[in-house]
Amino acid sequence: MAAATETPTPTLPTLEKLGASLQDDLDVQKVAHAWFAAFAQHVSANDIDGLLSLFVEDGWWRDMLVFTWEFRTFHGQAKIKKFLQDRLASAKVSNLKLGNVVLEKPYPDLVWIQGQFEFETEVGVGSGVFRLVPTASGAWKAHHLYTNLENLKDFPEKLGPRRNPYPNHGKWKDQRAREKEFVDSDPQVLVVGGGQSGLDIAARLKMLDVPTLVVERSPRIGDQWRHRYEALCLHDPVWYDHMPYLPFPPNWPVYTPAQKLADWLEFYAEAMELNVWTNSTVTRAEQDEKNKWHVTVKRADGSERKFVVDHVVFALGLGAGLPKIPKIPGQEEFQGQTLHSVYHKSARDHAGKKVFIIGACTSAHDIASDYAEHGVDVTLFQRSSSYIMTTKEGMPRMMRGTLFRRYWEGAGDVDVNDRLATSIPTFLQKELWKRVTKEIAEADKELLDNLNKVGFRTHLGHDDSGFVYMAMTRGGGYYLDVGACQMIIDGKIKLKSDSQIERFTKTGLKFEDGSEVEADVVMFATGFDGPSSAIAAITGEDIVKRLKPIWGLDAEGELRAWRDLGVPNLWYMMGNLAWCRFHSKHLALQIKAIQEGILGERYSLA
Repeated sequence: MAAATETPTPTLPTLEKLGASLQDDLDVQKVAHAWFAAFAQHVSANDIDGLLSLFVEDGWWRDMLVFTWEFRTFHGQAKIKKFLQDRLASAKVSNLKLGNVVLEKPYPDLVWIQGQFEFETEVGVGSGVFRLVPTASGAWKAHHLYTNLENLKDFPEKLGPRRNPYPNHGKWKDQRAREKEFVDSDPQVLVVGGGQSGLDIAARLKMLDVPTLVVERSPRIGDQWRHRYEALCLHDPVWYDHMPYLPFPPNWPVYTPAQKLADWLEFYAEAMELNVWTNSTVTRAEQDEKNKWHVTVKRADGSERKFVVDHVVFALGLGAGLPKIPKIPGQEEFQGQTLHSVYHKSARDHAGKKVFIIGACTSAHDIASDYAEHGVDVTLFQRSSSYIMTTKEGMPRMMRGTLFRRYWEGAGDVDVNDRLATSIPTFLQKELWKRVTKEIAEADKELLDNLNKVGFRTHLGHDDSGFVYMAMTRGGGYYLDVGACQMIIDGKIKLKSDSQIERFTKTGLKFEDGSEVEADVVMFATGFDGPSSAIAAITGEDIVKRLKPIWGLDAEGELRAWRDLGVPNLWYMMGNLAWCRFHSKHLALQIKAIQEGILGERYSLA
């Protein structure tokens, strides 16, 4: 096990910092091929000093499962050297092949040669990305390198030439029914939750020939989206949101309505032949001394089925669907209605009433906008400042180009783009986000200024790095604007932000500055509780006490999800559609490697 590490202080490899310039006669292919030839030679010879000579002093190596069976990021030559000493020889790297090479100029002062490569280890097939920067000596060296486990050598996904080649005359329906009901055997993996993350991991495991059952409490797949408020719509563009193996069709709208996504998830489960039990609930999961899970599932008709499975995957989302409602004195005196936003359906439900929304997250803005469009008197209460970015100005700057995201029309293979987007270490990405955030704020300046004038408080994210880092660390605190901000500026959505709530009254709310607001309906758009409560309800508190933190960043900038949680064979799937698409494969590969007895020792942070 590796020693713990302190959070690094990253800097971008600007030409000024490097003391270098871009040569007019630069032969990009020649430089990349020469560097990679030396890299391959040193790897094959286990020449660690030779490898370090190919990196700048403050270089980075990010690894996902290939060498570490973990998500690790090593910053600086000392840490990279220790990692290579511990792990390079035992991996038995071979068959290194250089792929696509390009020169990228994200900014006038930032230039690198990006190369993609493939290789094999003793048990796996890997991919890699390197970025070379010029140095004062004229040599090009790696500033950061990424290695990613793509497949297990002896257990490839059942895709393309490995799909079922045999005709099926009249037997498929009965075979599917037996498979779905697990008539002949128990599943190896049981997934709790049939949202996009649960379907993603089930699809990945199916392609790896790991029998998996998804248990979903709702009557239909997609109900998590289908029965939310009518105005709900994805604020990430379609090119970013594809699911594994089955991308959205080319006529799909850029921003997906929730109802449409719900139907797609249901279609996806059928098309991918996933084994899903709806209207069913996992009531108990207990682990024995051999790390087997004894799971009880209650079905719609009241019957119970007991399984013994190897793995349990919780796929319940960032907050596990459990509403978080702050305790405000006097609520029992309030004569109106209170509810959490998760239970809200339509603005029409409160026609003619005064609605007060506590919170300024995405759902709060969406719901307030819906109320305003239906002529409902609505007030948004902002407890603290928020990050605001318009999708019009922000998404093109975030998602296209050569910086660190490549999800736009015509941007190419989403699997390749996932690797490229992930190949830059998180803390280094944050430095790039600062630049993008500044550009977006300048484009949104008029809107932000007008919001500030009416009392809406804004900020630019942690260290002015925008919303992605907030998503990774907080899971919220921002709004990607699609129109609600202008409604606030125009007064169509009223705003209360000048004092904190003191208590409920019979007719509304009283604030610390003595002011009061009348309301018939008080809605809490205050997010969700953490996943621990939902896990504890099924496994018991003793299991939860053993869990590592779920979500947030560790000291190396890696998200705490999709990997070891401290309890053998218990996993958590969470994140947006893009993160779940990419990292569901990482989780599936770990499970498959455990099933086949080839998972090596994890090289984990202490």
